[in-house]
Amino acid sequence: MTTQEHRRPRVLVADDHPDMLQAICRLLAPDCDVVGTVSDGCAVLEAVKRLQPDVTVVDLNLGTVSGFEACRQIRALNPVAKVVVFTAMNDPCLRDRAFDLGASAFVCKVATDADLVDAVQCLYEQDE
Repeated sequence: MTTQEHRRPRVLVADDHPDMLQAICRLLAPDCDVVGTVSDGCAVLEAVKRLQPDVTVVDLNLGTVSGFEACRQIRALNPVAKVVVFTAMNDPCLRDRAFDLGASAFVCKVATDADLVDAVQCLYEQDE
């Protein structure tokens, strides 16, 4: 693929805190095309269907539908979908559950900013 043909990952972001949603978008913007944001778990699946992102970044605490359930539903809709769980909860049991339900990566919000960007880029490049 030539430089002109190189496409940036299309990312959907789901987080129930408006300030965090904006911060994630600002963090990803230099390297990704943020194609949509949702702040409620019920909206995630519809946004995935409509926007067809390369990667979906999902917080575990989403109100109405948990991030776990969002992972499960996204993967049921598209078994090859890439989902990054981005959460403040650094718990190995939660990480394992997220992977069991279809997450492709698990990144803690207390990690460096580069960790989220790296996870999105790595998942996107797997399909290139």
